[in-house]
Amino acid sequence: MNPEYPVYIPSKGRWKSRLTSKVLEKLNVPYKIVVEEQEYNNYASVIDTKKILILPFKNKGLYNARNWIMEHSIENGARRHWQLDDNISGFSRLNKNLKVLVTSGTIFKVAEDFVDRYENVAIAGFNYDFFVKAKNIWPAYKLNTRVYSCSLVDNNISHRWRSLYNDDTDMCLRVLKDGYCTILFNAFNQEKSQTMTVSGGNTEELYSGDGRLKMAESLQKQHPDVTEVVWKWNRWQHRVDYRPFKKNKLKRKKGITVSSGVDNYGMVLKEV
Repeated sequence: MNPEYPVYIPSKGRWKSRLTSKVLEKLNVPYKIVVEEQEYNNYASVIDTKKILILPFKNKGLYNARNWIMEHSIENGARRHWQLDDNISGFSRLNKNLKVLVTSGTIFKVAEDFVDRYENVAIAGFNYDFFVKAKNIWPAYKLNTRVYSCSLVDNNISHRWRSLYNDDTDMCLRVLKDGYCTILFNAFNQEKSQTMTVSGGNTEELYSGDGRLKMAESLQKQHPDVTEVVWKWNRWQHRVDYRPFKKNKLKRKKGITVSSGVDNYGMVLKEV
């Protein structure tokens, strides 16, 4: 089973690693990888050209690539679309304190169906696997928080990405302030490479020198009501207070009936 909505991977300088592309190939999930024209030949040497889209600009930052992707999905009639960072090495399901790598795109379809029950979910996605330890008890999802690196975005929202720094956090905060909800799935995880461990992307542009401080200060300037700059893990970080958004409640669509019992969408546990 595969996602209903289109999957995009904005990518730059990572045709050699292409982690997300490789894992989606293994899962047989259809996708488009979005690159700048000067890197097209590099990506075309390792990826089917039918899966490559070329941006009409270069060196304008990830946020502009994200906006172009959103418009592309809208022009092609999509109600929502997925955006995946280009350094994800796997996806897993957490169930009964057991975290298992998945071998198909079914978890994307499950997430879509859950989100589509509601009329006010702007952004949803999978949590990082290192934040969700299998030995602990977790709710299936967390409501009204940040969604990073693997996002299912409602194409009807009015906002667009706008910042070189913290574009994903800024977008989540703006839709939450509009009264929308966000959903971060703990039941499904992404194995995201840690920052600065994979060359390419925006690594040098964002994180070199005092980049982390600039990132934190940028978000604080955009959202001073809920953001502060803190020193944590031996580096500058932003800290966001999401408590004001607890009042945002999911609104189920009229006519939606949820069946009782557990639907595993055909997923079974197998030893590989």
